[in-house]
Amino acid sequence: MGLLDYVAEQIKELRAHYNSGEGLSQEALAKHINVAPNTISRWETGMYRPSLEDLERLARFFGVSMMNFFPPEGTEDDEDQLMALLRTARQLHPADLEELMKYAQFRKARRIYQGESRPKAGRKKGKQK
Repeated sequence: MGLLDYVAEQIKELRAHYNSGEGLSQEALAKHINVAPNTISRWETGMYRPSLEDLERLARFFGVSMMNFFPPEGTEDDEDQLMALLRTARQLHPADLEELMKYAQFRKARRIYQGESRPKAGRKKGKQK
């Protein structure tokens, strides 16, 4: 499964299981995050790729980490750097810690998303009739 398909599946799952499984329509979600209703459909079918800002709005709306939209990585972190970051983070005010976490998630998402091209709206170029 490619990244775009994974993102699409996560959006569908979050919307379908919203409010203890009651679900949420594409139109209602679109209204909450201020996008066109057909945009949600295009994200869920993988026709369009949501921007990082779109993913951040979705994450905030659903109350999940932005990293929920990305497949888990199987790589090891450099333990020394990670431990140094954790020691520093423990000394932060809770609001600052939350912002640090969101910033780290945004940076990671941007790195994962980098290089993927976003389909343009409109007709595909090619043969003209």
